[in-house]
Amino acid sequence: MSLKQSMTGKKNIAGKLITLIQLAVSVICIALIWNSGLAPVKYLVPLIIVLLILFMITHALQYLKNNVSRYLGQIISLLMTIILAVGSVALLKTDDVLKAVGGATYKTDNMVVVVKKDDKADNIMDAENYRFGYQTVVDQKNTKKMVKDVEKVIGRDLKAETYESLTDEANGLLNGNIDAAIFNEGYISLIDESVEGFSDQVKILYQYGIKTEIKEEKQASVDEPFNVFISGIDVAGPITTNSRSDVNIIMTVNPQTRKILLSTTPRDYYVTIPDISGESRDKLTHAGIYGVDRSMATLENLYGINIDYYARVNFTSLVNIVDALGGVDVNSDYEFTTLHGKYKIQKGMNHLDGDMALGFARERYSFEDGDNQRGKDQEIVLTAIIKKACSPAILKNANELIAGVSDSVQTNMTSEEISKFISNQIADPTNWDIESQAVSGTGDTQTCFSSGSQLLYVMWPDETAVQNAAKKIKAVEKN
Repeated sequence: MSLKQSMTGKKNIAGKLITLIQLAVSVICIALIWNSGLAPVKYLVPLIIVLLILFMITHALQYLKNNVSRYLGQIISLLMTIILAVGSVALLKTDDVLKAVGGATYKTDNMVVVVKKDDKADNIMDAENYRFGYQTVVDQKNTKKMVKDVEKVIGRDLKAETYESLTDEANGLLNGNIDAAIFNEGYISLIDESVEGFSDQVKILYQYGIKTEIKEEKQASVDEPFNVFISGIDVAGPITTNSRSDVNIIMTVNPQTRKILLSTTPRDYYVTIPDISGESRDKLTHAGIYGVDRSMATLENLYGINIDYYARVNFTSLVNIVDALGGVDVNSDYEFTTLHGKYKIQKGMNHLDGDMALGFARERYSFEDGDNQRGKDQEIVLTAIIKKACSPAILKNANELIAGVSDSVQTNMTSEEISKFISNQIADPTNWDIESQAVSGTGDTQTCFSSGSQLLYVMWPDETAVQNAAKKIKAVEKN
């Protein structure tokens, strides 16, 4: 055999190996797509056929004596391998995010020890001889756990003062009657309502997260009509942390009729919280302090419906999602300037980036109808996000969108259910018919279960509006 023939044989072996690597990566990519459940079978089968044909072509070219044909086949094979490898990595990342976001089974109560902002203590051990205070009316179970944990850390029993309300405890700290206060961090916004500027006058010295399993008897399918409770919270810590729910929207989805109904309930609605407040009433927003399951139960009780899923979203995720989608278009009922960001919103159509959308969705002081108008604007933003997310435009920014929601969205919908819903959308890209509704009520000042004797602004539910809203939800489910 001549030297030239030997070199040609080696090159042929190299070319064949390159195409075999292409085949292996193709098989891995197809397996990942299949396991993800994201691609409908009607698209997966043609993809398998195309990848198989491409392999056969590039591999067959390696048996030709023409060098140009062999090199062309190798170049095509390398490009295909790179593209499929990048796609496989993206699929793995997507699967990790869906698993991180979906299938939530617990809630977290973040218990804290706070001291005055100018206190010299830097950690809990610096406060071992402090007089601690805690309230004994609400959240007693978690408070007892926190007290035991602090005692374990400092190695002795606490010098403690008990209070009958969060307000009394907060004032006790600021007035110097106690040196440190123990409470659930989710209550700090409640304290701010009764003790002006409290959160600005204290600092967190120690915190302890208490995880509690969310027990549910979910029997839903994304192929059938279902309800999702969308809870908008404002927390700096983990998305699982219990916090007030400032946005309360029930999204009723009927995959068969391609219809979505968004139903907004004002945060100040004066309602009972099942298994928490008994016959006493409280603001709807306060239900979130006791866990997303309590917010769901409150709304189920109000409307007489079953809510299958929930999605907790903080304000950071709203900014990231809108930016990843390249902004959204919203139709504003009014011209106003947002408190957040000082953005000028025109009456009519506006193109908003993430931070502008956040300002638009949070604004209420510019409107005579206050919280009711804010609820409508939140529905407008959510509708714009859904429409954009269901369009082909989502594909070019898929990686940014995935990165944006990974740490700031939590849902009990499993990764398999999310994948199935996405697959159904890809299989049938027909536009969704999206409608909105909002219930109203009468403003008043009343005591709330979570805040003791302090009078707070509340909204008595308009029973007729609630009944009509419930009928519409059930109609969408049945149709």
